[in-house]
Order: sequence, then structure tokens, then C-alpha cells
Amino acid sequence: MSLTPNDIGRIAHLARLELDAEHSERLLGQLNGFFDIVERMKAVDTTGVEPLAHPTAVMEDVALRLRPDVVSEPNAREANQKSAPAVENGLFLVPKVIE
Repeated sequence: MSLTPNDIGRIAHLARLELDAEHSERLLGQLNGFFDIVERMKAVDTTGVEPLAHPTAVMEDVALRLRPDVVSEPNAREANQKSAPAVENGLFLVPKVIE
């Protein structure tokens, strides 16, 4: 895939950007360079390569160091809601803004 100067102009218009000719040419080169990299990556034969669920899955002896999912803070709902102008059933009440 290769972009043209017209494509850059259309993208700039959609993004509400004002690009002069110099910036437009530089952006065209950068974006086309990116698309060239993507095309080269698509050309790589990945038949038989299993996707990784996590990058560390490549190294068998590395275990993820995740903390246990336990409650560590006390429930301070009432203390946090003391300064609220309106509370009902443990929920903050706010004015309706959409009709």
C-alpha cells in the first residue's frame, strides 16, 4: 500500500491539520515507510508458529510475578461519602444532565 499526496491532504483535512508542502512531503515519506515495514512483515511465513499468550511464554523457566487478588483495603464507603451533598443506598446522587 502506498499513499499519494492527495491521500495526505485528505487525511490532514479529516484531522483538521494544516500542513505546508514540506511537512506534507515528509509525512508522505514517513507513512509510506511505515506501510513498507508492514508489507515486509506480512511477507514473513509464520506457518506453524504458535501465537504467544504472554511474551514471557517464550522462556519456560520464567513465572509471572503477579500478586494474589485479595482485598487489602477496608471498606470506607461511609467515611468517603460523608462530604457528598446527596447519597442514597450507598450511591452518590448527581443531578440529571441529559434529558
